[in-house]
Amino acid sequence: MLKNFLKTAFRSLLKNKGFTFINVLGLALGLTTCLLIVFYVVDELSYDRFNTKFDRIYRVNTNLKYGGTTTSFAIAAPPVANALAKEFPEVESSARLSAAINIRFKKNDEIIEEKTVFYCDPTIFNIFSLPLMEGDLKTALAEPNSIVISKSAALKYFNTTNAVGKTISMVTDSTAYKVTGVMEDMPRQSHFKADFFLALAPNHDNSWAHFSFNTYILLKPGSDHKLLEGKFDALARRNMNTEAFNYDKFVAKGNYIKLNLTPLKDIHLQSNKQRELGVNGDIQYIYIFSAVAVFILILACINFMNLSTARSANRAREVGVRKVLGSPRKYLIAQFLSESVLVTIIATVIAVLAAWALLPLFNQMSGKNLVITTQTFMWLLPSLLIIIAVVGILAGGYPAFFLSAFQPIDVLKGKLSAGFKGSTLRSFLVVFQFSISIFLIIGTLVVYNQLAYIKNKDLGFNRNQVLIVKNAGALANPQTLKQEVKQLPEVIDATLSSFLPTGTLRWTNTLSAISGKSVQTEFWRVDKDYLNTMGMKLVQGRNFSDQFLTDSSALIINETAVKMLGYNGDPSEKIININREYHIIGVVKDFNFNSLKDNVTPLVMTMTSDDMASLSIKISTGNLSALMNKLENKWKALAPNQQFEYSFMDEDFNTMYNNEQRMGKLFITFTTLAIIIACLGLFSLAAYAAEQRNKEIGIRKVLGASVSAIVGMLSKDFIKLVLISFIIAAPLAWLAMHKWLEGFAYRQNMQWWVVAIAGIGAVVIAFATISTQSFKAAVANPADSLKSE
Repeated sequence: MLKNFLKTAFRSLLKNKGFTFINVLGLALGLTTCLLIVFYVVDELSYDRFNTKFDRIYRVNTNLKYGGTTTSFAIAAPPVANALAKEFPEVESSARLSAAINIRFKKNDEIIEEKTVFYCDPTIFNIFSLPLMEGDLKTALAEPNSIVISKSAALKYFNTTNAVGKTISMVTDSTAYKVTGVMEDMPRQSHFKADFFLALAPNHDNSWAHFSFNTYILLKPGSDHKLLEGKFDALARRNMNTEAFNYDKFVAKGNYIKLNLTPLKDIHLQSNKQRELGVNGDIQYIYIFSAVAVFILILACINFMNLSTARSANRAREVGVRKVLGSPRKYLIAQFLSESVLVTIIATVIAVLAAWALLPLFNQMSGKNLVITTQTFMWLLPSLLIIIAVVGILAGGYPAFFLSAFQPIDVLKGKLSAGFKGSTLRSFLVVFQFSISIFLIIGTLVVYNQLAYIKNKDLGFNRNQVLIVKNAGALANPQTLKQEVKQLPEVIDATLSSFLPTGTLRWTNTLSAISGKSVQTEFWRVDKDYLNTMGMKLVQGRNFSDQFLTDSSALIINETAVKMLGYNGDPSEKIININREYHIIGVVKDFNFNSLKDNVTPLVMTMTSDDMASLSIKISTGNLSALMNKLENKWKALAPNQQFEYSFMDEDFNTMYNNEQRMGKLFITFTTLAIIIACLGLFSLAAYAAEQRNKEIGIRKVLGASVSAIVGMLSKDFIKLVLISFIIAAPLAWLAMHKWLEGFAYRQNMQWWVVAIAGIGAVVIAFATISTQSFKAAVANPADSLKSE
């Protein structure tokens, strides 16, 4: 019986090649999109799951409120890790991790700067699953000046993984580190990437008010991290009240230091704190793309239902004859479901092949490195079988029950009419399809409008034409390079600094004014040319100068710091930080040095020549390659063994929005696919509507109706449905995108023209799709449709 169903279904599909092609194409597009999104979502959700104890690992965070500013850090004070392990029996192990900055190792005569270097406690291997190819996990970092390196690092520096016992020299502190372990490369799905673990030297800083370490704990099985968090306030009070720091007085002024925990599995998608170890994702995009995948799949299923019910008149006589010959209704349902499942199987096979072929392009757009492995097939094959069953039944269920319910007497008498106006459900499904499409169009326009706003917003400094030469601090005398560079005719100005306004890791400190107010602030080390090179504006006071010896203890602060410190413009007012006393000489206009998702925070600058990591060069040239050659030659003359690395400030700043830019590209791709799928269904429905009104069109033409009048008659019902879709989708999209924009402190307000363009675009696309079939029907010879009458 099943064989007969499949054979009949196959013949029916071949008989209606156009219908079959559109159905298979629509389902294949929907399934391909769904598969690609599933690959993306699964990859995002798999972060840190390679750790066998991931469900028991937590990161310790610190929330600080001080001077009216509340900041959430992904780090904790040095003694926290040890205190948690000693004082709470539910903590099985703890470890500290600290990202090392500007670390350079020596390979023969070459000096290489490494970005993935961490100082850590030996207990790091008790918490994370970091298997060693060589060495002993228990003793790998027990000794001072020991180092564990990754497989890639071993091959890079020693051309072999048999590196235990060898030494690697650090140029930064002239220390030779002994390799005590070679570990497997860390999986890409980790919230931090490490190629070098250095033994952490004993830390004598026992202050609970200094936050410096990413701290992780491993709880014992069955422990409740929420109950543990409830004990943290008492722990803080016991340890923070010291002679140097009175925590009770600190709290009495409305301040606090609070510890809390983030599950390891939530760090990548649900954590956006200061001092994160990497750029995290966003759980909102997982929800959005998951919804898009479901909606696009539903669109494809709706197409199938629409086309099947629209063809009801063509299948009605078949149903009538089958029923007269004694075919039970359940066999008719089984027959139509067989056709649906067969179409779904064909579409699924095409979708899998298409997803595999498009995966490299999808990786490029999403910034991923997704691959289909044997492990992928372990969950993909069962999922595909479920999809085939669910989609096949969902898409074919209604047509099967609808067609099998025809009464043979009505069908054979010709009383059955299945014109376009005859199906309320079909109209509802068209509205649903285009509501989703219009929603996605509005969303895409809003995303791109916001990204354009970010790209063109005046940030308070000029990031264009600023070249950043990195690792300048590695030079014996960075000032020499700066002075030589400033002599080049293509260079407008140059500055050495420790920090740049590109959203990268920076140093924060506490400042107290004589007024009694205190603030947690950014603390930047710059030189006298910094403001001019960056195009920043002073609103009060003066710039740093070599002519004033007292400028070594001078500060320039931003407008936000002025408000929070209560600075009244008196240059004699003293500002005190933990280590020394400063005086204010100028106020710089607020500029955005963080992501535009965040408000401008307090910032102070001090003039120094110490620890200047970057050389920023303001250039004015049309021949960039010639300038780069000159710069590289000057660099090599001063540091022949040091790599010459550079970037452009506008590109560095834009990397903060890579995630949004990638999401924007994916949004426009998914929106285009949704529109194509919706238009495929509309195209077929228009063809069937025209076919069912074939004789009416012929009569109208004989009576003198124009082609444009007939096209308008056939199109108006569909256009009405698209307009209804717009009325439904527009307010929903407005609310959803307004909520998305709230994630940006600086944003472009929702514009009415965005919604208008989406509505007009949807109507134009729908009319263009329908009119092709309507025009074809309108120009047909009426004699062909009326000769049988």
